[in-house]
Amino acid sequence: MSMVGFPLLLIPLAIFNIMVFLMPGVSFAAPVFSLTLMSGVAWAVTVGDLLIATGILLLLFEVIKGARPGGKYFTDHLLSLLIFGGAAAEFVLLPQFGNSVYFLLTALALVDFISGIALRTRRAKRVAASPAPVPAPVPAPISTPLASEPVRQEPRVEAPIPAPAAAPQPSSPPVTTVPADAVIVTPAPAANDAVSNAAPDAQTASEPRPATDTPSR
Repeated sequence: MSMVGFPLLLIPLAIFNIMVFLMPGVSFAAPVFSLTLMSGVAWAVTVGDLLIATGILLLLFEVIKGARPGGKYFTDHLLSLLIFGGAAAEFVLLPQFGNSVYFLLTALALVDFISGIALRTRRAKRVAASPAPVPAPVPAPISTPLASEPVRQEPRVEAPIPAPAAAPQPSSPPVTTVPADAVIVTPAPAANDAVSNAAPDAQTASEPRPATDTPSR
């Protein structure tokens, strides 16, 4: 898709200019063909009639193209304005273009420019006034209840109770068994024990006894 659309109304205006400058002997009032209507009247179709009919059909296509979203850009409207300005200048300034056929083609160019501007303005207002699209709510999934199944009870396994621990009994000293034929030898008291026993007796004997005072008679 091209960024700049071709102005279709340039086609009949270009054909008119070609016929004026390159074929000056051709008259726009000359009949091209004739049609007999149901009323019996013969309608003579001239060159000017064909140019005007072609311009009307092309104007219809221009309006349809401009009504689409993003169908026409600002450059397209500028080209339509330039075409209308050039056609109006030729109609006013050049004597070859001063006839009804070219006047109607110039009027079609003016309608093309005004309709394009009006459609663009209306489309811009519609876009500005249109609210932001609201997303449609998503319905929550409906959960279907499952059929109730019998609950299987697992057999309970009870853990064995541990036996109480035995209380510790007091340990008895080891009993030494002496054989019957063993001879028990009693050791003799040491000399130190004898000396220690005799020393207190000697100390007691050497201590002086206190003298008793007997009153004199």
